[in-house]
Amino acid sequence: MDKSRELFAQAQKLMPGGVNSPVRAFRSVGGTAVYPKKGLGAHFVDEDGREFLDYCMSWGPLILGHAHPGVIERVREAAGSGLSFGMPCRGEIELSQRVLDDLPDDYRVRFVSSGTEAVMTAIRLARGVTQRPVVAKFTGCYHGHADFLLVQAGSGLATFGTASSAGVPESMVQDMLVLRLDDMEAAEAALRKVGERLAAVVIEAIPANNGLLVQKPEFLAMLRKVTQDLGAMIVSDEVLTGYRVGEPHISLRNGLFPDLITLGKVVGGGMPVGAVVGPAKTMNSLAPDGPVYQAGTLSGNPIGMAAGAATLDIFRGTNGQEILESRGQQLQAGFDEIVGRLSLPARMQRAGSIFWIALECTELPRCAEAIAASSMEKYRTIHRKMLDEGIYFAPSGYEVGFLSTAHTAEDVARTLCALDGALRAAWA
Repeated sequence: MDKSRELFAQAQKLMPGGVNSPVRAFRSVGGTAVYPKKGLGAHFVDEDGREFLDYCMSWGPLILGHAHPGVIERVREAAGSGLSFGMPCRGEIELSQRVLDDLPDDYRVRFVSSGTEAVMTAIRLARGVTQRPVVAKFTGCYHGHADFLLVQAGSGLATFGTASSAGVPESMVQDMLVLRLDDMEAAEAALRKVGERLAAVVIEAIPANNGLLVQKPEFLAMLRKVTQDLGAMIVSDEVLTGYRVGEPHISLRNGLFPDLITLGKVVGGGMPVGAVVGPAKTMNSLAPDGPVYQAGTLSGNPIGMAAGAATLDIFRGTNGQEILESRGQQLQAGFDEIVGRLSLPARMQRAGSIFWIALECTELPRCAEAIAASSMEKYRTIHRKMLDEGIYFAPSGYEVGFLSTAHTAEDVARTLCALDGALRAAWA
């Protein structure tokens, strides 16, 4: 790891923490951050020449694996004609058609440059359409680093938020109501108390940024009913789950039936792209047709549009969902067999091609507060052991893992063999 250590030492002199996104610094798991040099399929090679089987997949976008030839070719073709124009381009139309293919006929899309920006836009749109100030979110749900979304709950089960980051004035979060997942009675009471001041509830379709917290159908149905009763909207954040839990999007099937959906990651095929989708009557409130302003110099840039369109074309044309479900079932069954045989208090939660390992538990958590903080020490051991076996898991026990269509049955079998040893070591 000499080159990785050298690069990380240089980076720490140039960037805060040596990184441009905090979790990459390996603070949660210890050791030196891995520096990829080249990726192909389900694997990447780092600067020290070590090959890793990757389950991070750039935190989700690479649903086809690294450097898929079909995506690379489309990106090269687009780049050869120019990186950006700040004008409309054919690629916007092509990706729009792909995104809207499996959505209702009256839906429209607005592209932005990140998932954070997509959620920011959706919330501004919901507030603009309803002419109301209050937005509710849930602990354990991450929707990007916009000021008003960096909010945490206080001492109660439902409270108006306090800023969870330095540099965020309390005035920015005073209209954010923070609720707890999986507490139907408290959430409903808090929402009804806000009443006609409520603009929207924003929730991850399947909360997946603090564990993988699959919600009960009746909880989601309650949110839909209450918002309809109050004339408020539901914004479903599918930046992470979009295209990874089947089509059409999971929030159109799990009881949320949202008014707006935000997308990112897979929709950009590895390039920085986000999107907001919803009915035309709502989306047309965005400028230039409506009074809700949103703009972006690189929104709809031809490179991102090409990568996204190529990814969706290839994924749909190669039975991608079936491949991912097969690999996911294999991983799930193998993990369940290991922990059953070893009698370990660990569970795997899986939603399509997304998975998460919950440690020191016998029941899968449905809220962030139910995750045992002490389990993170065991995850450190597992992460280190998997790295030693050439398998890259996310450098935080709160983060999820991702399969790609490039992962083979042999890759999953190898992973399960390594997990057997890593789980034994964690409980040794």
